[in-house]
This record gives sequence, C-alpha cells and structure tokens, in this order.
Amino acid sequence: MVDALADAGVDRKVLQRRTLRSLRFAQVPGQAAVAGMVAVVSLLASDLLGSDRLAGMGSASFTIGAAFTAIPLAAFMRRRGRRVGLVRALLIGAVGASIAATGGQLRWFPLFVIGMLAFGAGQAATLQQRYVAADLAEPEQQGASIAAIVWVGTLGAALGPLLTPFEKAAAERLGLDELVGPFLFAAAFFLVAATVVWARLRPDPLEVIGGIDPHAERVRLLRVVRSSASVIWSSPGARLGIAALAASQAAMVGVMTMTPPHMKDHGHADLSALVIALHIVGMYGLSPWVGRFVDRRGAVRGIQVGAFVLGTGTVATVMAGYVPALMFVGLFLLGLGWSFGLIGGTTILTASVPEASRVEVQGTGDLTLSLCGAGAALSSGFVKASFGFHLLADGAAVLAAGLLVLAWYTAAITPTARRTT
Repeated sequence: MVDALADAGVDRKVLQRRTLRSLRFAQVPGQAAVAGMVAVVSLLASDLLGSDRLAGMGSASFTIGAAFTAIPLAAFMRRRGRRVGLVRALLIGAVGASIAATGGQLRWFPLFVIGMLAFGAGQAATLQQRYVAADLAEPEQQGASIAAIVWVGTLGAALGPLLTPFEKAAAERLGLDELVGPFLFAAAFFLVAATVVWARLRPDPLEVIGGIDPHAERVRLLRVVRSSASVIWSSPGARLGIAALAASQAAMVGVMTMTPPHMKDHGHADLSALVIALHIVGMYGLSPWVGRFVDRRGAVRGIQVGAFVLGTGTVATVMAGYVPALMFVGLFLLGLGWSFGLIGGTTILTASVPEASRVEVQGTGDLTLSLCGAGAALSSGFVKASFGFHLLADGAAVLAAGLLVLAWYTAAITPTARRTT
C-alpha cells in the first residue's frame, strides 16, 4: 500500500497528519453534543414520565440508535467513503436532537424516544472516527492514532456539561422548557462537526488506500453480521478485540450508571459529580499514553492491563460504601481500564482481519459495543434494586477476569499476537 500511495503522488505522513487534525476538530463538537445531552437526558425522561423507574430509557434509546446505525454506516462508507458517511450520520444525529427537543417541549415521550434513536447516528459517527484515524496509520502507529482521537474527546466531554447551565438559560429566554436547551445545542454541535468533516476530510482516507467499493452490496444487517462474525471467529486476534470492546463497555457502563445512586445511599450524593468527572478523566485523559503503550507492547498486553485495571476498579467501588475516598479511585481505574480495552480492542480488531472485510467488521464491533452498553445501562438499575450495588460490581469484575483469561489464552495460541498486535 505504501508503494501505491507513492505512485499516486500522495505523501502518506502529510495526509495522515491532516486527517488527524480534521478528526480532532470534528471530535470536540461531536463529543460536546453527546456529553451535554447525557447530562440532562435522564432528567427530561423522568420529567416526561413522572417517574424515575424508566428514566434510563432516554440513554438506552440513543445507545440502541448508535448500535443499529453502526453497520449501515460502515457499509455506506464502504461504498461511498468515510467523508460522506460521517457527514450523513452527523446530520441524522442533528435531526434526531431536534426531534427529541420537540418531543420534550410538547411533552410527548414517544416522539422524544424517536428523536433519541436518531440521535444515536451522531454518536455512531463520533465513535467510528477512531477507525478513520487508523486508515492511513502505519501498523506500529495505529494505537497512537486511535488514541489521539479518543483523547481529544476529553475536551468535548468536559465542554458539554460545562455549557449545560448556559443552554438551559438560553432555552428559558426563548420561552422553552429549560431541559430542551441542551438538545438544541447538541443539534448545532453535530452540524458544526459535519461541516468540519465535509470541508476538511479531503482526500478521503478510505479512497486513498483503495478501500472504497462502489459496487459493494447494500447493507442487510443480519447478512453483514453473519459475514463479519465468520471473519471475526476465524481470527483469534479479532475474537479478542470484539470481546475487549464488549466486556469493557458493559463493565464500565453498568457500574458508572449506578454509582451516583449508590453514593447517595451512603450519604455521599454531593461527591458524585466529582467522582464522575474523575471517571471521565480516566476514560479519555490518559489515552495518548495508552495508545503509545499499545503500539510498543502490543494490543494483547494492553488488553491484559486494561482487564486487570478494570477489575481492580470494580473491587474498589464495592468497598467504597465504607471508605468513600475509594470511590474516586475505583471510578478513575474503571475509566482507565475502559480506555485500555477500547484502544487495545480497536487496534487488534483492525489489524486482525483482511482489508476487504475491515470496514464491515468495524461496524459489527461498534454494534456489539453499543448493544452491550445499552444492555448494561438498562439492567444496572434492576440489578442494584434487586440484589445490591455490590453484586453489580462483582459481575463487572467477573467480566474483567474473563477478558484477562481470554487475552492470556490468545497470546499463548498466537505467538505473533504478542509481537505485532
């Protein structure tokens, strides 16, 4: 591929730097849209329903929307390219945010849910930007390139909630319900991200490496999942990558979602916002270092470290009811373990499958990740209410332990995985 790029007169390093800059510029408003919405979605859902019991449906709806957008988006990019695909998904997300705001203002919960499902397309585009970062990267720099996009998401993740008071006030000045303000701003942020991608992601990285096939079959979800599953199952590295994405997301989301209620139960509700803020730092703040570690020591070793850190974090949260300071430690480690799992899993999944199947497999990976996150978010409240927070955290620790065993097993049966992925 290097020779082909040189023959075409393309400087790979220069184009990769431009691509990463463009993705960074788009990632910040995209993450701000998602983070700002997350700060109020449960509150608006609870307000519309008049009860907290199903308030998680708002978050679950956009996560499910992201899940079922992942494969159609990947298939569309296979035919038309990264640039057009990302822009289309971001625009759908902007429309979804507007519909959700309309549903909230009209006090019509079904319309709100429809909007949140469409909003998930914007989240899917924001997630899949990390794969775009790897298209032109040298094999030994894929982890760092993916991490560069994950890390810059910290800025958007912090910016979104910080702007929430201003967004609420702006909505009130317009005579609207204050809770719809962040959704209107989310629509605007997605539009900004789409504009950046449309203007700057030229030439299309997937086109440059010859990854676009205009004649590729249009997506049929079950067929693509079956085909991708066959490719993934045939590669130990790909199996480990999909497991890392799924287990890390499920463990992190399940514990994180119920952390504020758990702290409230122990009289520490006033600290929960600070704990979640530190958790986000763990998720994104150290990702450049995580990416360099994955490139230097291998994705399998990165996943092993991530599983251990993830498990340590969940154990700490179980003890935090008696030692509140451990909740800060536990949630930070939970975020850091997720970062290792996401970056290591994405890297090995990308490197372990044929180029012709890569885009569809990446879509299947994000489908799996999002569905696991949605399932964890929906079930965490019921598990906590029925059995207690400790059992929820113990379940996450079991997932982390299983991932650690699988990573060791993969390294044992695939010697090249220890060196190259």
